[in-house]
Amino acid sequence: MSLLTRAEDALGHPDGDPRHRPGTPGFRRLNQAMFFAGLAAFGLLYGTQPLLPMLTDAFGVDATQAALTVSVSTGALALCTAPAAALAERQGRVRVIRVALVVAALASIACALAPSYVVLVVARLVLGAALGGVLGTAMGHVGTEVHPAGLGASMGLYVAGNTIGGVSGRVLTSLVSDFAGWRGGLVALTVFALAAMALFWVLLPEPVRFSPDATGRARLGRNRVAALVALVVVPFALMGGFVAVYNFLTYRLTSAPFDLSPAIAGLAFLAYLAGTVTSATAGRLADRVGRLPVLLAGAAVMLVGLLVTLSGSLALVVVGLVVFTAGFFAAHATASGWAPQLLPSAPGRASASYVMTYYAGSSVFGALLGFAWHGGAWPGVVLAVAALIGVGVLAAVAAWGLSRPDRASA
Repeated sequence: MSLLTRAEDALGHPDGDPRHRPGTPGFRRLNQAMFFAGLAAFGLLYGTQPLLPMLTDAFGVDATQAALTVSVSTGALALCTAPAAALAERQGRVRVIRVALVVAALASIACALAPSYVVLVVARLVLGAALGGVLGTAMGHVGTEVHPAGLGASMGLYVAGNTIGGVSGRVLTSLVSDFAGWRGGLVALTVFALAAMALFWVLLPEPVRFSPDATGRARLGRNRVAALVALVVVPFALMGGFVAVYNFLTYRLTSAPFDLSPAIAGLAFLAYLAGTVTSATAGRLADRVGRLPVLLAGAAVMLVGLLVTLSGSLALVVVGLVVFTAGFFAAHATASGWAPQLLPSAPGRASASYVMTYYAGSSVFGALLGFAWHGGAWPGVVLAVAALIGVGVLAAVAAWGLSRPDRASA
């Protein structure tokens, strides 16, 4: 952002807060840049998810072992989130994100060339660790750079960009792999990610370097910390269930009675586009009516969609997946915008904590629910995910109750 734009922001607002507000050039450029960062990162992170049946055939591993190529990345990302956030505080968030994206792209190339399952898993681990420097820092960057007046909307837009990145990477990989094999799919994904990285590099505005004042620091209390601890259980549970649904639905769609090809089954990831709409809408709505009602509504929609996927009709399974996805991203956008407001003096750390548990849930339950698949097929997965949604709802209510003395932020 230019010096002129900063001056205009400061002069245009009595509080002199230089953070980006809705309608300013810096706000638009920041959202555009973070959109492309998410496009690259989320495409790479879940690049093997639509390829799991192919990896089963190529390396002679079962569904749970194949799903490890997803879980090891999200697990490494979760473990590296806190160190990446600390490094970003010293070296700068923008620098950390840029370097991490480059390392992730190199790891993606290594995945495409992997001669064995073990090498593939190790390369995916490195990729996930690198993305810890992107996704573990990006949400904190948005939380720090955007004025509270537009934080919910901005976080919703960021999550919307992530959904497009997720669906683009998955669909591209599945389509290319149908004629070029799983290695060709990963190569195409890497090229796609590199193009998105270049756009992020060009568009991102300079940091505003805003520091909370002493009053903001004084507001940090035990209730807020406890509320944050409760809140981060929400992404742990909901994301775990969400990833498990997409991991094992691929197996269901490519086997009887549907018997879809990997490329056609991969089109199921287009359901992510429903999250693009609901995440942006939920972010704005949460700013107006409160976070808990919007989050609970998202969880309820998730449960309805999940139950619909039990149908034996392919059309209803797809409808249920779309509804389930729409509800998840509404809940996620709401909770992610809530986290930095619980710790106004340290929004970056609050967001890093949220991201860490988000991907920890993906890693743990994305693989663990493989036992539900093997033991109870699709109904077993649905039952386990429904239980996780219930845990997320209870955690959200607990977070709201603990933060009630500071209800203006919730």
